[in-house]
Amino acid sequence: MSKQNTTAGRRDERGPASGTKDGGPADGLVIVDKPSGFTSHDVVAKMRGIARTRRVGHAGTLDPMATGVLVLGVERATKLLGHLALTEKEYLGTIRLGQNTVTDDAEGEITSSADASAVTREAIDAGIAELTGEIMQVPSKVSAIKIDGKRSYKRAREGEDFEIPARPVTVSSFTVYDVRDAVAEDGTAVQDLVVSVVCSSGTYIRALARDLGAGLGTGGHLTALRRTRVGPYGIDRAQTLEQHQEELTVLPVADAAAAAFPRWDVDARRAKLLLNGVRIELPEEYGSGRAVAVFDPEGRFVALVEGLKGKAKSLAVFG
Repeated sequence: MSKQNTTAGRRDERGPASGTKDGGPADGLVIVDKPSGFTSHDVVAKMRGIARTRRVGHAGTLDPMATGVLVLGVERATKLLGHLALTEKEYLGTIRLGQNTVTDDAEGEITSSADASAVTREAIDAGIAELTGEIMQVPSKVSAIKIDGKRSYKRAREGEDFEIPARPVTVSSFTVYDVRDAVAEDGTAVQDLVVSVVCSSGTYIRALARDLGAGLGTGGHLTALRRTRVGPYGIDRAQTLEQHQEELTVLPVADAAAAAFPRWDVDARRAKLLLNGVRIELPEEYGSGRAVAVFDPEGRFVALVEGLKGKAKSLAVFG
């Protein structure tokens, strides 16, 4: 799909942004290039001020250290976020072999060091291959995973001894672009790997770094990370918070849905039935268990539905 962003208008001190209905808040997806040092919640808080609405959410977090694509939903688009969060993601990052940290990334205290200078490219490639495909991954203990109703990072900070069960994730692509010899601040001979990863939602890149280092016997952690794509939304569509402050760029809900989900065009009668919550026959081509965007004859986005026993079950109504 071609880029069809609309803008909510330039902001000044005279009043609400132009380009919104009755001077109200924007309505759609906003693609942000998140800066390092900001939590995803920080970005949401900033966007609430920029978009002039409390109704803002995000489709999947990024660690504070990381930069890159963070998809936000404003107003009605928040209904899409839970489904967008399940889409494939792409990253560029740097993995340091030779050091473990408590957080599996550069923000945590170093817990062990080992000379990594003798690790060969062949060994690295073999380790990468072991972590590619459908794998079982144990998330970092300093993560937002809930263990018995309590966030893992809270348990870790309180010194609790606990285990996080491994869970299935898919790493579609894990590629090493460059290997650089370096010396860490503590004098350890390390290797820095510039990598790209394409993976399923829920995959922790810092856990990949940790596990690669463990497999090579040197330890490893993530030193830099940039998310370059969330589903169909790439870094080329993202703008900084400053750019959005100057001119808020919004992808309308209908365009966002058409870009992210299979499209199903229905007649007026079926559109009305779906708007009223009636389950109708879903063509076999759309299968089951995945979200489908429904449009009426006028091209209006009506609903997001899911196939269930041959019927279209409404996940969210937009008409």
